Amino acid sequence: MGDSSDVWVGSAYLFIQSTSEKVFLPVLYESPQQKLSVFKALKLALADSTGSLNGVDMLKVHCSDPHLIIQLKFCNQENCRKFLQSYRQGTLQESLQKHLKVSLAMSTSVLVQMELKAGTEKLDSMIREEDRCLECIYHEKPNRLRDEEITELEESFRSLNCYQESSSNSKHPSSNSLPPSCRPLQISNAVSQMDSFTFQGQQFANRRITPDDHQKFAKLVSKKWKQVGRSLQITCRALRDPVIDNLAIEYEREGLYEQAYQLLRRFIDSEGKKATLQRLVAALEENGLLSLAEELVGLHQNENRL
Repeated sequence: MGDSSDVWVGSAYLFIQSTSEKVFLPVLYESPQQKLSVFKALKLALADSTGSLNGVDMLKVHCSDPHLIIQLKFCNQENCRKFLQSYRQGTLQESLQKHLKVSLAMSTSVLVQMELKAGTEKLDSMIREEDRCLECIYHEKPNRLRDEEITELEESFRSLNCYQESSSNSKHPSSNSLPPSCRPLQISNAVSQMDSFTFQGQQFANRRITPDDHQKFAKLVSKKWKQVGRSLQITCRALRDPVIDNLAIEYEREGLYEQAYQLLRRFIDSEGKKATLQRLVAALEENGLLSLAEELVGLHQNENRL
């Protein structure tokens, strides 16, 4: 595999697809609220496979429905061998399913399928031939540096990890798993991104949509319910065409309230815990419905108290 003086470097692509009906990994990864959670699960699963957070590098994450495609870089043959063994034995798959369940706060496991490629070579067909797989990965050199987004996610992950370690009063983490220092500002940002959102210069809890929100939306959105639905459908499969037009026809006799109510019901039923206030407010803001957005976050109530 080259001169002994050469640094061992290789690359491979890991294709990951959820087999759970209501979990779409590309959509979750593209969501600002869930991106770090998905990245954290990937990072921890890969660390489990090699025994180190630095055992394998993620260069880029591609979203290609229904797959997440992870470009991996190996700088150590032994770590690559450990990764292949974990992949072949199914422990990488089990680890990722476990970490996704925890990171995404799911009630059941997020089942996934995996495929491993190095260039045009499908490694699953030769996965028991370890040396041959190593050869394929070694000959497929990385064609890029680490993506800027991955670098930012690494920083957020390490800061969040530092925060969690400090909160649990555990032993001081090793230098392999943490940055040289834990910067409080970065930690605060990483946590707040997952738990809150900004609207009109103020922070609001990113809670799930409540029945009260549901009724207010249906009552006040009026004729713009379809436009809001178009905004929501970008990250919600259950609202993809022709669903919105079908709702308009099916509930035409009942009127605008029922049409809007059924639209948001579809969104909440399909998205579950991911049907958050932030996503609804963003859709309302996009369509100029600021007064309704203010009503949902409680700004009008706060003004009345003054």
